[in-house]
Amino acid sequence: MKVADATILQMLVEKNVSLQPHNSFGIAAKALQLVRVASQADVAAVLADPALQSAPKFVLGGGSNIVLTGDVRPLVLKVEIMGRQLVAETERAWIVEAGAGENWHELVAWTLAQGLPGLENMALIPGTVGASPVQNIGAYGVELQDRFESLDAVDLETGRAFTLDAAQCAFGYRDSVFKHPPTAPGEAGRPGLGLAGKALITRVRFALPKPWKPVLGYADLERRMAQEGLSDARQVSAQQIFDWVCDIRRAKLPDPAVLGNAGSFFKNPTVSPEQCADIIAREPKLVHYPMPDGSIKLAAGWLIDACGWKGKAVGHAAVYEKQALVLVNKGGTQNPVTGGEVMTLAKAIQTSVYERFGILLEHEPVVV
Repeated sequence: MKVADATILQMLVEKNVSLQPHNSFGIAAKALQLVRVASQADVAAVLADPALQSAPKFVLGGGSNIVLTGDVRPLVLKVEIMGRQLVAETERAWIVEAGAGENWHELVAWTLAQGLPGLENMALIPGTVGASPVQNIGAYGVELQDRFESLDAVDLETGRAFTLDAAQCAFGYRDSVFKHPPTAPGEAGRPGLGLAGKALITRVRFALPKPWKPVLGYADLERRMAQEGLSDARQVSAQQIFDWVCDIRRAKLPDPAVLGNAGSFFKNPTVSPEQCADIIAREPKLVHYPMPDGSIKLAAGWLIDACGWKGKAVGHAAVYEKQALVLVNKGGTQNPVTGGEVMTLAKAIQTSVYERFGILLEHEPVVV
């Protein structure tokens, strides 16, 4: 790197940056150092800078799936890589590419405007495109892995750019290779596959299926079909599903711009049919869904509500009155919730649900 380039980079390193506007919970915390990444070249510049290359790093997208428990000491790489385009078309799919900094919901709306359906069930999920494969986001019968083609990323240790397909991302329920730390080298001396803290996603490509078919397996969507007087799935358009999902989510979930939150705070647990039957024997109204692999998914929100948590609070952290799966910031921007309050409430809920149902809930957000 030239001296002039290094000087320019140092000017772009922001000090003591408030992260309150950059996390959807609205938690007050600071980044001791922050660099805005608008291209792969920006990542290369960071890794070439002697003062920054060896510093621990924290990748920040839209901040919609994190709980900040204090100031962030690692160098924050704020991903702001933009752009979206149709890059290829095959007999089976349209391939759409988007920069990791693009707003997820805006991408979904854009694909529909281009006549490229397939993402509509995941409308209004907060966050950025780059975070979508990390979390394997999903809603109303569709997960990111169902529409994923590949992604580009940069190794934060070597600066090497690489591409991963779906199998290499190791997608699971709200899970991927990006959520697991690297494991010890194997017998062949190759590093483990975990990429948590080791990679920054720059671009993501989606395979939108041809021909398109609506996904309508959820009761809320079927109810909207009936309200619209539609009896056949072939009568439903992708735009209608998009509109329905937006309406349903707005009715159930608080707008982070109004009431800080990180969306669904807990994963819906899966149990065996025998475990489900045992719980139903005691709790006949248990909300549950059979899964293709034979397991049963339980509604975490129902479990939490059954334990009486809806509306309860710890400090400025509270359980949302309309949906027990969501924890919210009741203090607003003037007296914001702390990460400690959020996690104290979360642990109390986990204990309560475990004592009543024998199920330990897992939280979805990353705790920093």
